Amino acid sequence: MHIRVETTFADIAADDWGRLAGASRQDAHLPYNPFVSHAFLSSLEESGCATAETGWLGQHLLLEDADGTLLGALPAYLKNHSQGEYVFDHGWADAFERAGGRYYPKLQASIPFTPATGPRLLHRIGQPVAPTQAALAEGLKELTRRHGVSSAHVTFVPEEEMPALEAAGYLHRTDQQFHFLNEGYASHEDFLETLASRKRKALRKERRAALENGIEIDWLTGKDLTEAVWDQFFTFYMDTGSRKWGRPYLNRRFYSLIGERMADDILLVMAKRDGRYIAGAINFIGGDTLFGRHWGCIEDHPFLHFEVCYHQAIDFAIAKGLGRVEAGAQGEHKLARGYLPVTTHSAHYIAHAGLRRAVADYLERERQDVEAMGDYLAGHGPFRRSGGDHNETE
Repeated sequence: MHIRVETTFADIAADDWGRLAGASRQDAHLPYNPFVSHAFLSSLEESGCATAETGWLGQHLLLEDADGTLLGALPAYLKNHSQGEYVFDHGWADAFERAGGRYYPKLQASIPFTPATGPRLLHRIGQPVAPTQAALAEGLKELTRRHGVSSAHVTFVPEEEMPALEAAGYLHRTDQQFHFLNEGYASHEDFLETLASRKRKALRKERRAALENGIEIDWLTGKDLTEAVWDQFFTFYMDTGSRKWGRPYLNRRFYSLIGERMADDILLVMAKRDGRYIAGAINFIGGDTLFGRHWGCIEDHPFLHFEVCYHQAIDFAIAKGLGRVEAGAQGEHKLARGYLPVTTHSAHYIAHAGLRRAVADYLERERQDVEAMGDYLAGHGPFRRSGGDHNETE
């Protein structure tokens, strides 16, 4: 086996990439993750969103056998900043540079602008997993040394991939998101019946209030995703993104490309009033998970954000039999709406011994804090306690 590096997905055959577990719907063993598909990753590059000009120079590791057959892969980028990652290392960079080091550039193995857990050490369907993962983990370290950079970061890693990375000397970092777990509910009302009475009543009231003023909700997917619809959604994205981030990461071309290449993997939840769309949220449909991503609006209405992003996502997951909704980064407000705290994982190879020691000490304490906060929040969720409503925490 050997590793070669490609700088762009245009030079990686889509059919070969689709034989990697999780990167297509071919393999039932590892559920499909749309963000590691060739269609998604190539669209980020071809649209100009994730390129050298925006600080994302492709350094994609391809593990091949002697005949050139693709055995595994790791999407990675050489970066001169820490934007669009959602696992924050700005403090590490500042401390290292104040001490006279050079933190950037660094290697980032992740899906640009996408805080969603998914396979990173990709292996070919039907091939041994452990040797592939070990080779990719070591290959990223070797690429770090070859470039002479400070570090390599593998973010939003599935927990089952962490042992291979830790065995290769990567440091383990944890964080927290909020996910809805579908326990086989027949309907949204079925789910609401599992909540404490006051929480249940509050959410019903919230949903009614969100649709006041004549607001209707449409689910758009597949052939519904016309260029006119993308124009409207992009207006929402730019309006909210410009206020939230200053400069949104994605451009209009990106949405056209994913609309052409993966329309059946996309759900737009669009809110309509007086015959025109006023708000929307984009979701990606995985093998067993609905991934919520961006939201935007051109009219402000009470609770509409919660309805479009969270309640409708639960409705869709239940209707389609999906096991989980991942609603993006952060947001403790999601807890009251049935999204529970879930630990996320990342792995970090720090080349400089002094920085590595400092980061390792910090991460040990951070993991304890994340675990304690997760336990606390889980104990204050909206669900009924076993003793019944009379024992519930309001």
